Amino acid sequence: MKSIKFKALPVLIAVAATVSFTSCSKKGSSKGASSATGWKINDKKGGFQYNAKYKKQETPPGMVPVEGGTFTMGKVQDDVMHDWNNSPNQQHVQSFFMDETEVTNFMYTEYLFWVKKVFPPTEESYKNIYDGVVPDTLVWRNRLGYNETMTLNYLRHPAYANYPVVGVNWIQAVEFSKWRTDRVNENILEREGFLKKDAKITDVAADANFSTETYLAAPTQTYGGNEEIVLQKGARGSKGKKGENADETATNVYAQRSSGLILPEYRLPTEAEWEYAALALVGNREYNLYKGQKKYPWNGQYTRSGKRKKRGDQLANFKQGKGDYGGIAGWSDDGADITQYVKAYAPNDFGLYDMAGNVAEWVADVYRPIVDDEANDFNYYRGNVYLKNKIGEDGTVELVTMDNIAYDTLSNGKIVARNFPGQIAQVPVDENETYLRTQFSTSDNRNYRDGDRQSTRYFDFGNTEEESEAEKDKHRMYDSPEHSVSRDSLGDLLKQYDKSNDRTTLVDDNVRVYKGGSWRDRAYWLDPASRRYFPQDMSTDYIGFRCAMSKVGPKTNKKKARN
Repeated sequence: MKSIKFKALPVLIAVAATVSFTSCSKKGSSKGASSATGWKINDKKGGFQYNAKYKKQETPPGMVPVEGGTFTMGKVQDDVMHDWNNSPNQQHVQSFFMDETEVTNFMYTEYLFWVKKVFPPTEESYKNIYDGVVPDTLVWRNRLGYNETMTLNYLRHPAYANYPVVGVNWIQAVEFSKWRTDRVNENILEREGFLKKDAKITDVAADANFSTETYLAAPTQTYGGNEEIVLQKGARGSKGKKGENADETATNVYAQRSSGLILPEYRLPTEAEWEYAALALVGNREYNLYKGQKKYPWNGQYTRSGKRKKRGDQLANFKQGKGDYGGIAGWSDDGADITQYVKAYAPNDFGLYDMAGNVAEWVADVYRPIVDDEANDFNYYRGNVYLKNKIGEDGTVELVTMDNIAYDTLSNGKIVARNFPGQIAQVPVDENETYLRTQFSTSDNRNYRDGDRQSTRYFDFGNTEEESEAEKDKHRMYDSPEHSVSRDSLGDLLKQYDKSNDRTTLVDDNVRVYKGGSWRDRAYWLDPASRRYFPQDMSTDYIGFRCAMSKVGPKTNKKKARN
């Protein structure tokens, strides 16, 4: 098995910045000096380099800022399903950015284009990479319905370009978010002179592409170690010009997190973030209180507009009744029978479109019937699986290549790549990170306090003996089916279907929450507090997604308004 290994370089960005640092004594301070040591900051000769001119995080492409705050999560006006899975609890979320609209077919096909160009599916070794990211267009088929038009056209026809993408499972949505992170940061670094102009188009290949984490850990190995692409900004070359024939020993010439340029990762929003953003209670705020409760992302208790110019118009795309997906043809229907183009309806008070109706949306959380607010009420999220860069005994980091790439076979037989070549291989954290910590003790925390061994009534706190596999299966809290699927050397599916009649639930660590109503749902599901779950490796014609990004720095950049 071939792997690329290299030593991570302790590099910092060279930022030509000067700033006045103050101290208790004016005599001991000087312009551009550290208030801790008095040493000069950003000295051209070397030493500590720091971006002292940093102002604020730039707004990511396609996103709007959402100022965090406190709210009552899970508060619905009705519980007609009697699920008892949304008990009200008080939560606080930090400020974040969220996509203005759902991810569209246009956005997703750009992703498909990039993957197809970099990892051509015509080459046998790359085939599974491309096939693993393509949405399932067969989700439109129905035994008693003619939907072949959508099956053949919905994903790629320009008529549906600005419609939300569907047929994407949770795993694919997560991988799209990772890809988007790399492409946005790649563009920023090119703009700032750290990468060769247009290399992302003209020079990208399977063995030479950009990964944010690879660039941060070992920039010299980005783009396959091509020095003509990964520029040393600020390093003087033999001709005296920056970036040309630069000295290989130069330091402080690559962008790092301390530069303030590289954005945090795109990701799926947590359930708490999504619900908070959908409610947009900021529109009902008066001083330090919320004026009443919102049933929908808009004000009022009805799905039709009460405004004079649009009175009677539907405010979302949803199923109004049996056989009524759009209303009577003509005036005042909801404008759509299947999905609708994004921004067809008015945004909520955060400026977010389609937070109710059109398509339901994947969120990051593993589903449990109860949100454990006793364990945490700050940035609540169930699903943490902590990983770290794979580092060998010799202290080197390992890149994913076509020789060591890992694939997963999903329950429906679809093969997906765990990482793309060029990214850093990941492994679970171990006792080096968990020892003597109080806030986490394992790598996988998906079933913490609700499904793990300590949660069951069979757990013996005084017994240190390891349970057998049969005992583990008998004593597990969530008695869900355990199917498995794999492929043999010929590529044929090997299915092991759990036929036990003793299974009592479909809840396990691989089902994810999805929120919001869709074009297939009745008005009840438009309530942001409603919640459902679906297997993370399956897709439908009514679940899409949008991305979020954490905000770094102050809670808000705006001056507080008293009203």
